Amino acid sequence: MFRSKASRTAAAALGLTAALALAACSNPSDGGTVEVAATKGTGTKINLSPDQRRVTTAKVDAIAAEVPQEIRERGTLEIANSSGSAAPLNFYANDNKTVIGVEVDLAHLVAGVLGLKPHVNTVSWENVFVGIDSGKYDVGFSNITDTEERKEKYDFASYREDNLGFAARKGSGLKVTGPKDVAGRTVAVSSGTNQEKLLVEWSREAVKAGLKPVDIKYYQNDSDTYLALQSGRIDLYLGPHPTAAYHAATTGRTEVVGAHSGAGATLQGLIAATTKKDSGLAKPLAAALNETISNGTYGRVLARWGLSAEAVPASEVNPPGLPKTNK
Repeated sequence: MFRSKASRTAAAALGLTAALALAACSNPSDGGTVEVAATKGTGTKINLSPDQRRVTTAKVDAIAAEVPQEIRERGTLEIANSSGSAAPLNFYANDNKTVIGVEVDLAHLVAGVLGLKPHVNTVSWENVFVGIDSGKYDVGFSNITDTEERKEKYDFASYREDNLGFAARKGSGLKVTGPKDVAGRTVAVSSGTNQEKLLVEWSREAVKAGLKPVDIKYYQNDSDTYLALQSGRIDLYLGPHPTAAYHAATTGRTEVVGAHSGAGATLQGLIAATTKKDSGLAKPLAAALNETISNGTYGRVLARWGLSAEAVPASEVNPPGLPKTNK
């Protein structure tokens, strides 16, 4: 149900880079929007206001009945997402308090199919997992990559391709296709992510080839990272491809200089709704996602955030993910 060749992944991701060309700036007259080109000659206007007018879908009784009884009786779906994410994934609207983005939109869609009221809890990245572990949250919708290591503690329902992007200053002349291109470079990455895992492994590969290791740096948030990139303190930033492409499109100060599957060189990475292992929720989540794919609301959500290129044909429970040892 997914593409396995890295070349196809990179082509799709780089195509998304080209697609997210800046078309217009914020427009206060309509509540605050930014427009990016969805395809050549067409535009997608992204709503940055707290009034999101989200895409909705109806409850499906047969799928809702599969939800664990405790959650059905409570009537809410406790959703965790990360405050450390960035546009167009999870980020704050122009009121600086309402969380918006493709992740929260998809979470609302799924809750609709399940007949539950979505309750979004915005916390730090590590607390997404702490909260799932403790049972405080039912599911994480936070650009979480399906990995074989995480499957020891969590179940997954996939819903989007996971593509990573190397961001550089505009006009840097850098191109990243493999470990040799980051050898000796100063590269920022977020701690505890699959991006970090892949970058560490690339650094090891560079050293094995007789090259310098990667000088890996960590910053508190995206704004600090991009400030370091702009000032020349780092050469590259490895993060989710959608955020790298969005930043390049809406600022004009950076560019995506390389794309890589979030699951490594031989497997298409997948982003997935994440639940505590054996909680019984992953199967109805996948069924709900497949309902939204079938009825078209899933495609509408991805389109409104300029992410149609990352659509999957179907949601799967625990599909193959980033291997524990991967190059």
